[in-house]
Amino acid sequence: MSEHKNDNNASSKGTSNGQVISLSGMYEDYFLDYASYVILERAVPTINDGLKPVQRRILHAMKEMDDGRFHKVANIIGQTMQYHPHGDAAIGDALVKLGQKNLLIDCQGNWGDNRTGDGAAAPRYIEARLTKFALDVLYNPQTTDWQLSYDGRKNEPITLPVKFPLLLAQGVEGIAVGLSTKIMPHNFIEIIKAAINYLQDKPFRLLPDFDGGGLVDVSDYKRGKRGGKIRVRAKIEMLDKTTLAIRELPYGVTTTSLIDSIVKANEKGKIKIKKVVDNTAKDVEVLIELAPGISPQVAEDALYAFTRCEESISPNACVIVDDKPLFTDVNEILRVCTESTRELLKRELEIKEAELMEKWHFASLEKVFIENRIYRDIEECETWEEVVKAIYKGLDKYVVTPKSKPKKSDKRLRLFRDITDEDVTRLTEIRIKRISKYNTFKADEKIKQLEEDLKQVRHDLAHLTEFTIAYFERLLEKYGKGRERRTKIANFEDVNKVSVIANNAKLYANLKDGFVGMGLKKEQFISECSDMDNVIAFRKDGKFKVVKISSKTFVGNNLLHVAVWRKGDDRTTYNMMYLDGKSGKSYVKRFNVTSITRDREYDLTKGNPRSKVLYFSANANGEAETISIQLSPTSTARKKQLDFDFSELDIKGRSSQGNIFTKYPVRKVTLLESGKSTLGAIQIWMDEVSGRLNTDNRGKFLGDFDTGDTILVLYKDGTYELKDFDLNQKFEVKEVVDISKLGKKTVVSAVHYEGSKGWTMVKRFQIETLTLDTKFSYISDDSRSKLLYASLEPNPRIQYNMKMGSQKIDGQMDLKDFIAVKGWKALGNKLSDQRLTGIKPVATKNKRAGKKKLSAGDSIEFDVDNNQGELF
Repeated sequence: MSEHKNDNNASSKGTSNGQVISLSGMYEDYFLDYASYVILERAVPTINDGLKPVQRRILHAMKEMDDGRFHKVANIIGQTMQYHPHGDAAIGDALVKLGQKNLLIDCQGNWGDNRTGDGAAAPRYIEARLTKFALDVLYNPQTTDWQLSYDGRKNEPITLPVKFPLLLAQGVEGIAVGLSTKIMPHNFIEIIKAAINYLQDKPFRLLPDFDGGGLVDVSDYKRGKRGGKIRVRAKIEMLDKTTLAIRELPYGVTTTSLIDSIVKANEKGKIKIKKVVDNTAKDVEVLIELAPGISPQVAEDALYAFTRCEESISPNACVIVDDKPLFTDVNEILRVCTESTRELLKRELEIKEAELMEKWHFASLEKVFIENRIYRDIEECETWEEVVKAIYKGLDKYVVTPKSKPKKSDKRLRLFRDITDEDVTRLTEIRIKRISKYNTFKADEKIKQLEEDLKQVRHDLAHLTEFTIAYFERLLEKYGKGRERRTKIANFEDVNKVSVIANNAKLYANLKDGFVGMGLKKEQFISECSDMDNVIAFRKDGKFKVVKISSKTFVGNNLLHVAVWRKGDDRTTYNMMYLDGKSGKSYVKRFNVTSITRDREYDLTKGNPRSKVLYFSANANGEAETISIQLSPTSTARKKQLDFDFSELDIKGRSSQGNIFTKYPVRKVTLLESGKSTLGAIQIWMDEVSGRLNTDNRGKFLGDFDTGDTILVLYKDGTYELKDFDLNQKFEVKEVVDISKLGKKTVVSAVHYEGSKGWTMVKRFQIETLTLDTKFSYISDDSRSKLLYASLEPNPRIQYNMKMGSQKIDGQMDLKDFIAVKGWKALGNKLSDQRLTGIKPVATKNKRAGKKKLSAGDSIEFDVDNNQGELF
């Protein structure tokens, strides 16, 4: 054991020249060094130029190589490795990403496709060069701060002197140690206009824009700060009633990942599609063929809810400022970059001013030196010192320097600075040939031009903000074409996943033993459902519970009612009478269940364990029925048979104890009469594709329905049927001619071929039968009889065609004027003694009630010979 302890001590301490070195704190220091390196040197961009170190080194290397022609990417990678202490793969990946942004690098060859996720070709096969924009805004050696490269052999820029908010245009994403950054790309034109607005002290707003287009909801963008969120969507178009097309992708999603998510959602039963086809080439095109009977509107919502057609992105604007990470927002980034641009332009103007002053200074000295023949003064000089002294003396007669502090009356030429020995040396280096051909006029013109240029530069410096604005305007004019916004700003409505998911399961219940679920296929069928639904179950003891649907869940014995529960459903109303176990009194109540905590048990009674439910009903449209109550024969009540109408009660919350109905024992409660809704009529539509009823303003408007109202359906086989307005119903659209709410004045207009007589007949009738869910035929039973036209329009008008021998006859007719309303079994009036060859509706003014006006084209148009037609 002692030897083992000594070994441990040796591993934690080392000796060097007899000195003990402790490892305490060493790992902490190493980790901090590593974290700082990753943050500053790899993952997070600097705010000034908006570049990560590898990007900056790539662009610097490309500038060194730049000769206007394309270079192999492999050569660029090799050049960059002189500055970047990492492998060629990291440099190559960064270079490809820069090129795919289509801003700084001109690409040639297969650079991959960020729309499909395809990678670029090998570096030896692709080429690149800097764009004109990059050359204009990224480089200026005179305003660049330099440092030694990692091996000390080369100079590299600390940051590039970028005169543009590049970080906002390109966007960035990076993960470091302990923090990350994600800045969205923004529109080139909008960035410039925002910079101009900032310089003019005007408000501005920056919103993300993506090359792939699509839609974006920026209601929670928060200027790109940490904690904000944006939602991006694909742009989905409906080509026809069975096909959807995606032509613009959400940011960060490829066609491959999008199609994979659609297939997975289909496999899980969340959406129902027939196939997905990727036709992406120059433009994105993903075609989705829907399964039969699936509404394209519902399918579109389901795609947003269950696939990558919609993505949520959390921006996190983190940048390096003064060698430290800083969390900020895009407005602040724009402000800093615009101020940096103004400062860089100021430095360039100051450098230009100094250069112009130097040119003017020497041009003036040269003019004085040559015109006044000062060069002759040095002919007799024997030493260099005498030459310099003679030139100084000669110039002093004609020019004056700031050092000599001249008087205002002094007529000599005033210089910007003192004359130096270097100036004198340059004068002595002027060749005799140039002196002999010296043109005073041209020299004056040159000096005059230099003075005008100098005046302009000084004006720009004095009006630096206006100069910066003009600079941005030039950028916009020169490079803004073709960079208009591609992503549409929109406000997304939240998709209710439960309402759009396809019914991919069935709900069953064992009412006696208290089990509900999708796996109880031998038990009582309740309804169709989806695997995302919730189930509500009421028990005889007055308690209820809402649970997530599963294969099998126990919710309590002696169930009264089981159904699929929808959050926020304020129309489904429960009518209930219960016995309070403590007082023996009977209470009545009406309530909704709009919100709950799942898996929690709720008590609808006053809480006594001996309480029980005497009567219970669930009413999808808020109906209030009348019940009959028989009191116990042994009770002392004078009247032992009572009636109660639930419409006398207000609808309250589930926790309301209700109203006292009687203090006497109740023997039996029965339904006496069904009532009408106390919530008012409900507006119902039918989806033209799926045939499902809905209240979402989707499809054909059928009418305002109240208790007792029915739907009238006309079928192609010449029958009609009355249906209730249960929203769970689904109609076979291909078999339906027309459908609407049955009103007191509803009239069916029909043109049919009477097979036994060979005549074409017209009839108009009202519905006389009241039986639901039973089809009644209003044409004869002869196998040759066919329905040619049918409509529920109040004033239908048709155009028909028929043949008489070799002659074709066309005609139009108002059916209302042709025949009066008769019984539904009547044969009708003869239109022709032969079968029509064609018939179609003629547009008339629609007088039917409803939210959606229906043209005559909503009625069926038949190919008479084939008896085929479409309702919608």
